[in-house]
Amino acid sequence: MKQLWLFNQITNDLQRVEKELMKFVETDYPVLHESSVHLLAAGGKRLRPAFTLLAGKFYGYSLDKLLPVAMALELIHMATLVHDDVVDASTTRRGRPTVKAKWGNIVSVQTGDFLFAKSLELIAKIDHAEVSRILAEVSIEMCQGEIQQIKASFDVRQNLKQYYYRIKRKTALLIAASCRLGALVTEAPARSVWALGAYGHALGMAFQIVDDVLDITAKPKDFGKPIGGDIRQGIMTLPMIEALRLSPERNRLEQLLAQNDKSEAEVQEVIGTIKASGAIDESMRWVDLYVNKAKRHLAELPDVPTRKVLNELAEFIRERKF
Repeated sequence: MKQLWLFNQITNDLQRVEKELMKFVETDYPVLHESSVHLLAAGGKRLRPAFTLLAGKFYGYSLDKLLPVAMALELIHMATLVHDDVVDASTTRRGRPTVKAKWGNIVSVQTGDFLFAKSLELIAKIDHAEVSRILAEVSIEMCQGEIQQIKASFDVRQNLKQYYYRIKRKTALLIAASCRLGALVTEAPARSVWALGAYGHALGMAFQIVDDVLDITAKPKDFGKPIGGDIRQGIMTLPMIEALRLSPERNRLEQLLAQNDKSEAEVQEVIGTIKASGAIDESMRWVDLYVNKAKRHLAELPDVPTRKVLNELAEFIRERKF
């Protein structure tokens, strides 16, 4: 797991989450166990468990209460990743072969289902009806967002409203739930629960826009997968939408983005056109707006050391390269 220095105050508890996750996915079915462990071992930033733990730091912090929530959120996230890799035909993630690449589509789908079912097992043990309701709602919305993304593949007529609809459901809702539930199970006041959820939502929106920018600008070794994946899969992201608005090469760009089967040279042409259009700077302007919005929500919370950490996390989301 690639641990951020910003998580220093929860390092030991995050390590406990990691250890418990590994134990929790143990099963007597070797392929299912191996594929689940492979996915977990690929690591990642573990942002969702971290946000859950950090949100719990404002009031009655209790790892016993927070642990099952943090684990359930990460399992839901991982289930969506393994399903995404099937839909997107992805062969690498975080610099390692995907479950799809190693075991094929059938095992991938079953692994995702297994992880989601394990999250339900955890949620059933959490003695808080609101937790179950929120996670059920978020899971439904995430599925709707994924279907909308599939339906809209290679559609160059998409607008900003449609894009924000997708990324809210793809990323922001689960990060918002992580912050909200961390506060909820530690019995934070209702207004603080709302403020942390709103912080997580704004930061999740910023996170996904940065991800979409990095798919065009990052170094593959830093990003953990080949760049240009969204272009190949026909997923219209903010840099593409902005480039279609700004680029003098709009007609050629529109033709290439709508094309189902692009050569590598054409993918690189699209990347070059997007970069030359000013769309990256325009996309990052939206990131700034969301990051600043997240910081404003933090101002409503008690002035404890964790508030400074969440503020710095917002800056990290803006500046990250992986």
